[in-house]
Amino acid sequence: MSDAESSDAEQGVKLDADDADGDTGETYTGSREMRREDAALLTGRAEYTDDHEPPGTVSLAFVRSEYGHADLKEIDTSAAEAIDGVLGAYTWNDIEASPSPGRLPLSGLEEDIPAHPVLATDRVRYHGQPVAAVVAEDRYRARDGVAAVDIEYKPLEAVVDPQEAATDPNAPQLFAEAPDNVATAAELGDADATDEAFAAADRTVEIELTNNRLIPSALEPRAAVAEFDSDEGFTVTMTSQSPHGHRRKLAHSLGVREGEIRVVSPHVGGGFGHKGHHHPGEAMAAWCARELERPVKWTATRSENYLEGAHGRDHRTTATLAIDDDGTIRGLSAETYANVGGYGLGSGAAMPARYGRLLSSQYAINAIHCETHTVFTNTAPIHSYRGAGRPEAIYVIERLVDVAADELGMDPAELRRRNLIPSGAFPYETPVGATYDSGDYEPAMAKALDAIGYDDLRDRFGTNWNRSSEAIENGEMDDGRLRGVGIANYVESTGGGFESGLVRVLPDGDVNVYAGTHSHGQGHETTYAQLVADALSLPLDRIHVSEGDTDAIPTGTGTFGSRSTIVGGNAVVTSAETVLSKARRIAAAELEADPERVAYDDGTFTVSGTDGPGAGESGARGDETVSFAAVAGTAYSRGLPNGLEPGLEATTFYELDGTAYTFGTHACIVAVDPATGDVELERYLAVDDCGERVNPTIVEGQVHGGVAQGIAQARYEQVAYDEDGTLLTDAMDSYGVPRAADLPPIETDATVTPSPLNALGVKGIGEAGTIAAPPAVVNAVCDALDVVHIDMPLTEERVWQAVSDERGDVIE
Repeated sequence: MSDAESSDAEQGVKLDADDADGDTGETYTGSREMRREDAALLTGRAEYTDDHEPPGTVSLAFVRSEYGHADLKEIDTSAAEAIDGVLGAYTWNDIEASPSPGRLPLSGLEEDIPAHPVLATDRVRYHGQPVAAVVAEDRYRARDGVAAVDIEYKPLEAVVDPQEAATDPNAPQLFAEAPDNVATAAELGDADATDEAFAAADRTVEIELTNNRLIPSALEPRAAVAEFDSDEGFTVTMTSQSPHGHRRKLAHSLGVREGEIRVVSPHVGGGFGHKGHHHPGEAMAAWCARELERPVKWTATRSENYLEGAHGRDHRTTATLAIDDDGTIRGLSAETYANVGGYGLGSGAAMPARYGRLLSSQYAINAIHCETHTVFTNTAPIHSYRGAGRPEAIYVIERLVDVAADELGMDPAELRRRNLIPSGAFPYETPVGATYDSGDYEPAMAKALDAIGYDDLRDRFGTNWNRSSEAIENGEMDDGRLRGVGIANYVESTGGGFESGLVRVLPDGDVNVYAGTHSHGQGHETTYAQLVADALSLPLDRIHVSEGDTDAIPTGTGTFGSRSTIVGGNAVVTSAETVLSKARRIAAAELEADPERVAYDDGTFTVSGTDGPGAGESGARGDETVSFAAVAGTAYSRGLPNGLEPGLEATTFYELDGTAYTFGTHACIVAVDPATGDVELERYLAVDDCGERVNPTIVEGQVHGGVAQGIAQARYEQVAYDEDGTLLTDAMDSYGVPRAADLPPIETDATVTPSPLNALGVKGIGEAGTIAAPPAVVNAVCDALDVVHIDMPLTEERVWQAVSDERGDVIE
C-alpha cells in the first residue's frame, strides 16, 4: 500500500462538509485538486527503477548468509566464475583491494561503533547479510552463480531479543567495541524530579510492553541501476526517498567526491523509511559498474527485502505512571531496550530523541524520566519505519493512561480530558525537551468522541459491549461477541532540517519547480503546484514540478519524518515570492512606473492609481497592464532595466525555526468472538489537526495509508526469528500483511490549528495514522475483554488466550 494514493480517500467516509477545506474557488490552496500523479500510475506509464535498462546492462545478485551469527572460514567463488555469462564474483577481499572503503556510513551512531560492510568481512551478524556478489549477463545466470558460490561457516550462538542481549551476562557479544551489546544509551528528563513526583503521587501503575518488529512491505522493492563513465563519473538510478542523501553516502562508500555521482530517482512505489537509508545493494551495484565498466542492475526480490531490506520498531519497554486518585498525572518513567539489529544503520541513534521527547503526548506531565538503550542483536538492521520513534512513544503513554483509568475506575476519555495541555499554554515545553509550537487538543478529542457516539454508548451500556451495533439499536438478542471502544490521543513532531526549492520561470511564462524532497506516494507534484500557483497567481496547469535528480538542484534533504510540505512547501513558495518580486521590477520598467505602484493579480501586473508622482514619465494609468508571460519573455531579453540580470528564477534553502507538532484523536469500536479470538473492527475514526491543509484529499489519503499500517501492526504484522537468528517470516505467506478486506472503512475529520512557525501555517501528516492506530486498536480490544494488556499483534491465538485466562492478566 502506498503512502497516500488518492484512491485511499475514496474508500473511507468523510464525516461532514469539512469546515477546514477552504475551497472558495479563489485559490488552489485548500481545494481538493485531483492528484496529477495518478494518471501515469494507473495507466502503467509511470517508470520505475527496474524499468530503466541502458544498453549493455548486466545483473547483480547476492550470496546471503544462511546463519544469524557465524564466522566465515572460507569463500570459494571459482565455480561461479566458471559459469558461462558470469562476469565476476566478488567478496570483501576484492572490495578491500579496490579504492573503495566499502563500508556504509554510520548514520549518526558513535564513531567507534563498527559500520556495516558492503560485503561481510570475517563474520556475519544476521541472517541474509550479503557475503558475496555475482554479476552476470542476465539475472538468471547471476542467480546460478550465487548458487555455485561455496562458503564454509562456523556457526556461533545468536541472540535476538534486545533486552536479553543487553542484560544477560552470558549473551553472545556482537562487537568488542560495544560492551553488553549496547550501541548507544541516553537519558532524557530529570530523574530526581521524577522520583519526587512518584513519591508524592497517590498511586502508580506499571506496564511492560513489546512494540513488535515490522517489515516495510512497499509495492516496489529496493532497486538500483548504476552506470560509470571514467570521464563523467557515476549515474545511479535508484529507489530513494533522499536522492541527495544517497549521493553523499554513495560517495563515502565508493571513496569519491559527491560531484562525481549523479543520483536519479524516478517513480518510487512506496518508501516508509527503508528507502531513505544506505544499503549494501545500491553501493555494490555502483562498485561493480566501475569495476566492469558496464551498467549494473540490482532489484531486490521480495524475500531479500524481508531478509535485509531493513526492519522497524522492536522495543521492549517498562513504563510507570504516577497518578493521584482524582486522575492528575504527576510523573512518568520509562526504560526501553530498542533493537538496532546486527549493525546500526539508521534510526538507532535518532530513536532516543524522537521516542523520549514524545512521551508526554498531549498531557501536562510535570516530571518525566526516560532511559533508552539501543542494542545490537543477530537480526536484520532496524531503520526508520513510518513514524520512527513516534509510534513507539505514543503507544507507551496511551496504553498507560488506559491502564490507569482501569485502576482508578475512571472513564478513560475523562482521564485524558483532565490532563490535556490547555490551549493557552502554547508554546509548551515538556519535561523531556520538546517544545510544542501550538495545539488545541480538546476540540479534536470532543469531535472524535461525539462522532463515534462515545458518551451515549457508555451511558447506556457501560462496559457491556456484547451486542452488535444493529442489535443494540433494534433491541435484539446479543450475538455473543464482546465489544469495546478504544481511543488514542497523539502528537507528532514534523518538519526538521532544511530543504531546497528552485522556481524557474520559462520565457513563455510556464514555471518549473524543483524540490530537494522526493515523493513516493505523498502527492508533491500536486501539492507544490497548488502552492506555487497561488504564490504566482497563475493557472495550475502552468506549474510543473520535478524531484529526484541531484543534477537539477544543488542539494536537498529528502522526504521522511512528515517534513515535505512544511519545509519543502515553504521553500518553493519562498522561491516563488522572490521570483515575483523580480518580475514586479521588470513589469514596473515596462509600465514606466515605480515598483511600489505596481499591483499584481491573476497573472497581470497593473499600475495602481492615476497620474502623479511615481507614475513614470509616461503617466501610466490603471488601465495599462502587462502579463506575467510577457514579463517572463522580457526577463530573457537584452538590456534589462535597473541593472537586473537576465533570467527569472530563485533558489531557497528553507529551515524551520523549531518543530511543528501535529495532533489528533483516533477511536475505534471492535467486536471480539470469545470462542475463536477473532477481532472485527466495526468502526474506525480519525480526527487530525495538521494545521492548514493544502489539499484535503491528499491529507486524508495520508491518514488512510497510515491508519492501514497502524492497524496492521496492531493486528497482523510480526517479524519472527528462531533462537539461532533465522528469519521465520521471510515471505508474504508467513508475514501478515493485511489485505483490503481486513481493513474497515476509515472515517476522517479535522480541526485546524495553524503552526505559527511558518508562513503557510502547515504541519506534517504523513505518519499520524501509524502513530495513533496501534494504541486505539489495542485499547479497544482490552476494553472488550476487560484485560490489562495484550501485546501486539492481536492474533486470534493471543486474543483467545486472553479470554481463556483470568481477566486482568498480561498476555505474553
